[in-house]
Amino acid sequence: MQNLFESLNKLTILDQEVKIKLENLVKVEQFEKDDFVLKEGSAIRKLYFVENGLLRSFFHKDGKEVVKWFCYEGQFATSMYSFISQKPSYENIQAIEKSTLFSITFQDLQNLYETYPAFERIGRLLTEQYYVMLEERIILLQFQTAKERYENFLRDEKCLINRIPLGYLASYLGITQETLSRIRAKK
Repeated sequence: MQNLFESLNKLTILDQEVKIKLENLVKVEQFEKDDFVLKEGSAIRKLYFVENGLLRSFFHKDGKEVVKWFCYEGQFATSMYSFISQKPSYENIQAIEKSTLFSITFQDLQNLYETYPAFERIGRLLTEQYYVMLEERIILLQFQTAKERYENFLRDEKCLINRIPLGYLASYLGITQETLSRIRAKK
């Protein structure tokens, strides 16, 4: 739980009372490789923090899986649309590796927001980070070449390059696996 507190303390300092409350609410969940954290059509009722492991989010389009994001140690994961609206998700979240996640329910998080101003600040800052990440992703897909997208991934997420199957990476970059292989061969 130390990693979770370190990540939260980067957003705002939590006093001991808040930490104790959080320790009582957070649950530890284990997922094996290929286990689903969420399947499309189901509403997600939890926000997750990746203690260790690797997740991917994807949806289906024209019979193919389209990877939306990867999430690894020290990051928060959920289907934002489903979590906030409490409606069924359009996406799947799946473990790429055996993963240990900390989870908190939507209702428990809402109660923390109401009770502790520090948590309301954390919620706002996490939402802002998510929005910036989403905007960057849109720009990446609309305005960068396949090569630029791959180079940016190497620069920003180099720690993942040997952890993600090439098919997943190609999908995330919005290119075919063959195009990815050609780009990698030229490096």
